[in-house]
Amino acid sequence: MQRKMIGALLCIFVLSTLLTACAAPKNGAAQAIEGYLQALVAKNPDKVVSLSCASWESQAQTEVDSFGAVTARLDNMSCKETGKNGNQTLVSCTGKIVTTYNNENQDIDLSSRTYVAVQEDNQWRMCGYK
Repeated sequence: MQRKMIGALLCIFVLSTLLTACAAPKNGAAQAIEGYLQALVAKNPDKVVSLSCASWESQAQTEVDSFGAVTARLDNMSCKETGKNGNQTLVSCTGKIVTTYNNENQDIDLSSRTYVAVQEDNQWRMCGYK
């Protein structure tokens, strides 16, 4: 009886570990770019800078400031890793940022840029675009 109980508990443990691993969010380059863009339209300068590599921090602050006078939102954003360039991971996104000023919308096509992500301090960070 004890063997069956131990076997059942072991089985439950293995299954729960597998389910947790499958459900866990991925912390990759594409997710870092998505987080950066979400923080950008939310006009959250601290978050935008924290999601940026050291060499991009001042540009990140400038980008947040550029959204100051508009209302912005993301529309159908999706990002994926598309390649490598040395220590950089290239990320392509689809969707758009919709900005509104004086009741006029302007779309910023996310697919017009290839975003660059690098790992700093064991974290993926936005580090520019091409």
